[in-house]
Amino acid sequence: MVTIRGDSGPAHQNATALMHGFLGTPASFMLDVVFLAMFVAVPVLLWSIYLVRVRRNYLLHKRVQVTLSLVLLVAVTLFELDMRFGAGWRSGAVHSPHYATGLVERALALHLCFAVTTALIWTTVVVRALRNIPSPPGPCAHSLWHKRFGWIAALDLLATSVTGWVFYYLAFIAK
Repeated sequence: MVTIRGDSGPAHQNATALMHGFLGTPASFMLDVVFLAMFVAVPVLLWSIYLVRVRRNYLLHKRVQVTLSLVLLVAVTLFELDMRFGAGWRSGAVHSPHYATGLVERALALHLCFAVTTALIWTTVVVRALRNIPSPPGPCAHSLWHKRFGWIAALDLLATSVTGWVFYYLAFIAK
């Protein structure tokens, strides 16, 4: 266990180095992972929508959505564990010029509004689809509901991603 003594001693530098991620910012490893994961999740989500809307490939759409949901669930769970039991985000963001003004906290609050609703809506859409859409998947009585709320979930994920990127920038990149 490293003991932090002051702001500039070797123990502080070692502790700070341990909490940095791989993108060269003071964000944690899991913050970097989630930050980059959203750059992958959005195009995969759009591709999945293309598969069902244009290609009418319902089975591949289902597989992509279930896989994306599970991958994001694991990433968010690991991220939350990192936030709860790791150094947290504040230790890396405190040096941002936007931290003292409260802008970082407001950006995070906005992001969390979208992140929480995305988790709830997306989970509902996936669970209802698995229960109400036939196997193999195809158009059915549940399709209209699924299409409407699927779009809401997709737009919410996009808003979650954008607000997450803004938070990350303000907290860890801005000089």
